[in-house]
Amino acid sequence: MLSRLLRKFTGQKASKDTAKKRLQFSLIYDKLEVNDTTLTDLQKDIVAVISKYFEIDKDSLELKVKRDDEVSALVFNTPILHVKRKSA
Repeated sequence: MLSRLLRKFTGQKASKDTAKKRLQFSLIYDKLEVNDTTLTDLQKDIVAVISKYFEIDKDSLELKVKRDDEVSALVFNTPILHVKRKSA
């Protein structure tokens, strides 16, 4: 639902496949014990993509890999200041 709402405001097509590929990439590196350099590079890429659509608070963002026995998760958390609107 959120993605449909964001597409409505931004006028963008769904990027489900791109997001899925990025998630697969991050999960693969998680299983390989991701190093800090890889996480830093991944964070830069995520910030670049999100910044196309939103103004974010780059000083407050965090990227974490959480693990338990069965599941690993990539958690990206940042305050969104506002949605960038494209002029028609």
